[in-house]
Amino acid sequence: MKQLRLAERVVTTENPAFIMGIVNVTPDSFWHGSRGGSDHAKQLIDEGADVLDIGGESSRPGAGYVSAEDEIKRIIPVIREIRNYSSVPVSVDTRKKPVMEAAVAEGADILNDISALEDDDMLGPYAASVKIPVILMHKRGIPAIMQKNTSYGNVFEEVDSYLEKRAAYAVSCGISADKLIVDPGIGFGKDLEANTALIKNCGRLCSGKYPVLMALSRKTCIGEMTGRNVEDRLYGTLAADIISILNGAFMIRVHDVSAAADTVKVMKYLEGMNN
Repeated sequence: MKQLRLAERVVTTENPAFIMGIVNVTPDSFWHGSRGGSDHAKQLIDEGADVLDIGGESSRPGAGYVSAEDEIKRIIPVIREIRNYSSVPVSVDTRKKPVMEAAVAEGADILNDISALEDDDMLGPYAASVKIPVILMHKRGIPAIMQKNTSYGNVFEEVDSYLEKRAAYAVSCGISADKLIVDPGIGFGKDLEANTALIKNCGRLCSGKYPVLMALSRKTCIGEMTGRNVEDRLYGTLAADIISILNGAFMIRVHDVSAAADTVKVMKYLEGMNN
């Protein structure tokens, strides 16, 4: 059984990984299937999402940042509707304290920060004060230009070192180490070779001290591996998710919750037959 400790409760799954469903309340996310509001969120809950990740600012390659005010206007109505429908844990994909503060006031449970607490000095101490889990992601540069610099000497060592340092910073802010999750940032300033190395070795990040989130769903690297466009990357995504889980992923962030739920259920069943 896997456990996810929130501020006031613990959620569990008998499956080999938690499923985080993506709800992008944005007009420009790279996959149109992730865009939508409360109806989309409710659908993902019904399909078996263990966690919902709500985002009001796209972080796709080439995207520009938006204001905290715009993020809040986009996500808060959706969080309210989710809370009227379900107690499913809600993660918020943001880099900004005002956004997270507004979200927590409406019942959000988890901070998912692509900047690993670098972009807002007040966000780490705030997360510590409300005792929420924090997801720390590695990226290089900002989304608008991040794919212009994808060269590494040893990508695993560099990503691993960065996440170790950001985890130490998070702890220095008062965030409990057992509330941290790390994400290698597949596709964020990385080419196919780098993404492949991180997928293969995800469970080794930070020497296994922190659970690992893998966000692979329909990304460019899946297209490069399969030769498929974004609309046709589901099967490749599921294969990459399976490999990630076998290599130690704690949670997978997905657009296609129903397919991912079937995948982890089959993995659970087949693993059980081997015990």
